[in-house]
Amino acid sequence: MKPPKRLQSLIEEGLVGEVVSQLMSGKEATVYVVRCGNKIRCAKVYKEAAKRSFKQAVTYQEGRKVRNSRRARAMEKGSKFGRKEQEDTWQNAEVDALYRLANAGVRVPAPYGCFDGVLLMELVTDGEGQVAPRLNDVSMSADRARADHAEIMNSIKLMLCAGLIHGDLSEFNVLVGDNGSVIIDLPQAVDAAANNSAEAMLTRDVQNMSNYYGMFAPDILETKYGKEIWALYEGGELNPDTKLTGQFTEDLQAADVDSVVLEIQAAYAEEQERLARMQEAE
Repeated sequence: MKPPKRLQSLIEEGLVGEVVSQLMSGKEATVYVVRCGNKIRCAKVYKEAAKRSFKQAVTYQEGRKVRNSRRARAMEKGSKFGRKEQEDTWQNAEVDALYRLANAGVRVPAPYGCFDGVLLMELVTDGEGQVAPRLNDVSMSADRARADHAEIMNSIKLMLCAGLIHGDLSEFNVLVGDNGSVIIDLPQAVDAAANNSAEAMLTRDVQNMSNYYGMFAPDILETKYGKEIWALYEGGELNPDTKLTGQFTEDLQAADVDSVVLEIQAAYAEEQERLARMQEAE
C-alpha cells in the first residue's frame, strides 16, 4: 500500500522497508503493519493533537516531570514550541512506560523506538501467527474468563509495583496473544505516587476489566481487587509476589473526630509556645 506521509521519512531513513497494511485507527493514533528488514512489526502513527478525540487531560499529565526548565516554561505558556514539546512528552511517555513495564514482567508490546511521532513496536500475534484480536472481539467460557481476569489483575498489580497505572484500561486495549493477554495503549499512563487521581484511575481500570470478564463469569463482579490492590499499595505491602484474593473488608469504624481535634489543638499550642520562645530570645 502507499505509505502514509508520516511513515515516508522512516522509509527514507531505512527504519521501515515497507508498509504492509493498516491495522487499526483509534482515538489517538493509526497503527500500520510494516516490514523492517526481515521482521514484521507495527508502526503507531500518533495523530496531531487537534485531530485526536482523546485529549491530553490535565488529570493524566499531573505528576509528569519535564527536566528541562526551558521546555517546562514553554509548555506552560502554550507557545508553538511548547505545544510541540508537550506532544513529544505525550508520545515518549508511552515508550518509557513500555520499557518500564516490560522490565517489571508486564506483557506489553516490545518497543523499538519512537521517531518523529511514529512508535515502532512488536506486532502481537495469536497462536496461528495472525494479528492478535482485541479482547472485545473474543468470547470465552466462564473458566477462561476467571483465569484471564486473574491474569489481568496480576498485570495491574505489577504495573503498580512499577509505579504506573494505565489510566484508560478496558477490553479495547488488551490484545489476546499466543502467550496470554497483552496490554497496549499507554501514552496516558500515570505516576501512581505523583498523581492525585491515581486511586480513582486504578479503581476504574480494575472495574472496567471486571465488568467485561463478568459478562462471561458473573461471580467476577463480586470481587474487590481495586480496593485490595490500592490498600496494599498504600500500606507499603504490595510487591510483585503478593498473592491477590479479590477480597477486601471495608473499615466502617467511624473516625474519632474529637481525638483528631485535640491533636490539632495540641500541635497549635506547641507551635505558639515555640514562636513565643523565639520572640523572647530576640
